[in-house]
Amino acid sequence: MAVAEAQLYAKVSNKQRGRSTSALLEPLLAKGFPAHTAQKALVATGQKTIEDAVKWLHSHCNDPSLDDPIPQEYALYLCPTGRLHSRLQDFWEESKRQCGKNRAHEVFPHVTLCDFFPCEDQKVELLYDILKRLGDSFSQSFPPSLSLTLHASPSYLGFFIDDSQANILKDFAVAFSSEASALADCHVKPSLKQFHLTLAHRFYPHHQKTLEQLAKSINPGEPCQWVAALYSRDMRFVHYQRLRVLFQYKPQNIDELMINAGDLIYVDPRQQSGVSEGWVLGTSHRTGCRGFLPENYTQRAHEADTWVKHREYVFDTTSRSLTKAEKEPNVKLNGEAHNLSMSRSVSNVLSLQNAALRRGVLVMRHGERVDQVFGKSWLQQCLTADGKYYRADLNFPSSLPRQKDSMKQFECDPPLSCCGIFQSRLIGEALLEQEVTVSYVYSSPALRCVQTAQHLLQGLKLSQKVRIRVEPGLFEWTKWEASRAIPNFMTVAELVEASYDIDTSYRDIFPVSSLVPSESYEDYVSRSSVVIKQITTACPSKGVILIVGHGSSLASLTRALAGLPSRDSRDFAQTVRKIPSLGMCFCEEQREENKWQMVNPPVKTLTHGANAAFNWRNTILED
Repeated sequence: MAVAEAQLYAKVSNKQRGRSTSALLEPLLAKGFPAHTAQKALVATGQKTIEDAVKWLHSHCNDPSLDDPIPQEYALYLCPTGRLHSRLQDFWEESKRQCGKNRAHEVFPHVTLCDFFPCEDQKVELLYDILKRLGDSFSQSFPPSLSLTLHASPSYLGFFIDDSQANILKDFAVAFSSEASALADCHVKPSLKQFHLTLAHRFYPHHQKTLEQLAKSINPGEPCQWVAALYSRDMRFVHYQRLRVLFQYKPQNIDELMINAGDLIYVDPRQQSGVSEGWVLGTSHRTGCRGFLPENYTQRAHEADTWVKHREYVFDTTSRSLTKAEKEPNVKLNGEAHNLSMSRSVSNVLSLQNAALRRGVLVMRHGERVDQVFGKSWLQQCLTADGKYYRADLNFPSSLPRQKDSMKQFECDPPLSCCGIFQSRLIGEALLEQEVTVSYVYSSPALRCVQTAQHLLQGLKLSQKVRIRVEPGLFEWTKWEASRAIPNFMTVAELVEASYDIDTSYRDIFPVSSLVPSESYEDYVSRSSVVIKQITTACPSKGVILIVGHGSSLASLTRALAGLPSRDSRDFAQTVRKIPSLGMCFCEEQREENKWQMVNPPVKTLTHGANAAFNWRNTILED
């Protein structure tokens, strides 16, 4: 047993266990479920219906931890509803779009009343009773509306609650803590520091001004009912990452995990070091089973996505208060009332910010390369006895461009596969649909990058209109070259002869001759920083600068452009291995502030599964 799990067991092993008389428990016992697993199922589903609990039990029939005595952890939050909640959600989405995720995005808008605490499954209903009784007791003294004041610092942005009102909330939290400790045998810690509602936390300091501008568009006086809500989480996975499954995957080996679209997966980052590239080892939230799954079938999920909502108490103050905001003309949008003057305010702030954006830099990894699919000896599979190229599989390119040197040069400078060509054109078409204006295109001298740029331009319908500037300084960290030598790239003349749209007037920032085999990480970072700064200086016009490089380019170029420090070389390597074919990052310029900031790319990522080689003779005729 792991040390962490042993500590969790120690928390509950010496507790005396009572038993509730839940109205939902008896029907489950009548169906033959053991009492401890039936109670676990009820808690895991928020004690809502018998059907939910039965479904959970059937899903967890192979869960190796089903009999574990470890309880859930609970927290008491004060959550806004109504128009204020809608405005906060709008801020959540817009701040994520403009500045990327920060720690606040992991959880919904809330004020913490009591931090997470463990409670035995059979005593959870006591918490429900305490919440209801104290809610009734405090309902008349609860403030008709909470006074929220915006506070900002380089790493935190949020609303602070007026002290006099916060004292009432603290009294409520202390009362809940005291009764839960006495009646449910829980050690509950009420939140006694200054009460606040976090808008953003642990963000990059250069995003502070943008986040403040967005926050100022929120009217904290919007109509709102506050709800005290009890949430639970699985305490075993508190420090795990969470992934959401995008596509179904059926196991092909005994150690793989069955996943369905929408499933949530717990992943311990400490257990991934020995896992094969492109795979993760995780535990399913839906089934409790553990196994390997393809990483590109998932995306990052929020921490609160795996939490369970139990009971809530609504502090109904509408009869005691009618705010000025409620008298504003409203319009129904998607079933919710929206304040028109507030919507105009948000739109004005966003339009003013967008007006300050002048240029964009889209950094993209190349498409699928042939050796990625067929291995390093791919060329040997495609050569006849007399050394001529032929297409041994439909995913090989139909032909190879001509080089003056030996065809074996392609082993160190491989082309795109046919799927890579299709991927590149598809991304170009998606950029065209989003009306992305590409003004300049730069490419690493690697053939796979030049080909990706070529087919992106075809998808964008910019062939012959925008030409590719081949920049050797965009080549990846040379330490990763397996041959320990700089590849013999195709020359500009050879690329032109092969019908690639190359800008022959372009002059290199870093000539090929300046690339050093097995360069240090510091030299690579320095090279990337110089290249991206000179590229943006040389391209003053509005529009997008498209850069096609390598997985390493996404981190080294964009972080340098946004003024972020370079990663540690080990963290850098771990980051790069997770970047798929045609993975991309996007930076927008805010000229008024003389800076670039990373935002969401203009198109979604491209995800696809593996397709193994198929030999009908060996498969169908095999005895």
